[in-house]
Amino acid sequence: MTFKDLGLTPAIQKALHEEGYTIPTPIQKQSIPILLKGKDLLGCAQTGTGKTAAFAIPILQQMSLARADERGRRKIKSLIVTPTRELATQIAVSFGVYGKYTNLKNTVVFGGVKQGAQVEALRRGVDILVATPGRLLDLINQGYISLKDIEYFVLDEADQMLDMGFIHDIKKIIALLPRKRQSLFFSATMHPTIVELSKKILGNPERVTVRPEQTTAEKVKQSIYFVTKKNKIRLLVHLLQTQGMESVLVFSRTKHGANKVVKLLQRDGFQSAAIHGNKSQKAREVALDDFKKGKIKVLVATDIAARGIDIDELSHVVNYDLPNIPESYVHRIGRTGRAGSSGEAVSFCDIEERPYLKDIEKLIRKKISVIHEHPFLNDLLERASEEPERTHGHKRHPKPGQKKKSAGKNNYWRNRNSGPRKSS
Repeated sequence: MTFKDLGLTPAIQKALHEEGYTIPTPIQKQSIPILLKGKDLLGCAQTGTGKTAAFAIPILQQMSLARADERGRRKIKSLIVTPTRELATQIAVSFGVYGKYTNLKNTVVFGGVKQGAQVEALRRGVDILVATPGRLLDLINQGYISLKDIEYFVLDEADQMLDMGFIHDIKKIIALLPRKRQSLFFSATMHPTIVELSKKILGNPERVTVRPEQTTAEKVKQSIYFVTKKNKIRLLVHLLQTQGMESVLVFSRTKHGANKVVKLLQRDGFQSAAIHGNKSQKAREVALDDFKKGKIKVLVATDIAARGIDIDELSHVVNYDLPNIPESYVHRIGRTGRAGSSGEAVSFCDIEERPYLKDIEKLIRKKISVIHEHPFLNDLLERASEEPERTHGHKRHPKPGQKKKSAGKNNYWRNRNSGPRKSS
């Protein structure tokens, strides 16, 4: 099947042809015919499967056909709600690309910037609005946005939306929507809270579940270095100097940590920048643009800020801090190895992060290959032999009459670093 077989208008086919789109991805192949029939859709798909085009193309098709018969001021007929400003911007760009030969206008609204330019775009009239929840509700309360004419509603990255605490905002938005509408709901996971939310949005939906032919964990070459926290920056510099890393996305658990990594990298002569929630939208855009153009080699990000980053030529992801949520590890390393290409993910693990590593390996069902030789390994082994064994960060005291155990942690690190072994 090609895009020509989907019954798309010449205007949309022309735009897709210019972008080099010929064969739809699995989620596009399944979703577009369903949506062109006007049905609701519940989609389970990871980032990078092509789901933006899966919902943007049929919305543009239906709206462009209806717009041809309409006159007068443009009204917001389509609303796409997504968790981060980066992802919102990316979706708006996609609508512009696929719909450039249609007579439809879209704009994007998000927080972190002054609202003036966004309000002016709304005043000029738009057909399609892409928004983050907070700024959307703010502009609704100020009277700049009305949802009474919405015919198409998309909730994208629903699981991340809940993780970021947007559940109450989403419920407020849903309450303002017309009952008669076509609704689309996309999420990478479908735990009970997500399913319950989907029932509040969708009528009797068709369901599409798309799993990549090859999981992220299989596509991306993964390795782990055991290293003390204080030596992580020295190890990162060592790898940048010796491993031929061309473009590196480094993940920090905190905003402060991201800033600190950038400061230390710049001290050692590596051009780098940080993106996180405390950075202005302008600063984030400049940093991302400089990274894509190769002006800086290293981009340091937190998990939430990295949502929506889409870089085809990303050679390495570095987990400077292991995530405490194992699913975040899969999302992180999925930033490389995109569009069918290979990639490499490197992780640093201190003693306190051992429980996180166990959870990650349980989720991906494989042991991550250990790099046995690096300049800072001995410091970790010495520390492991000196410190009492801990369980999730708490000292384990022996029971009365029981000998104190001290070899557990030492054995763990020595076993994982005991020499070459087959990687799973």
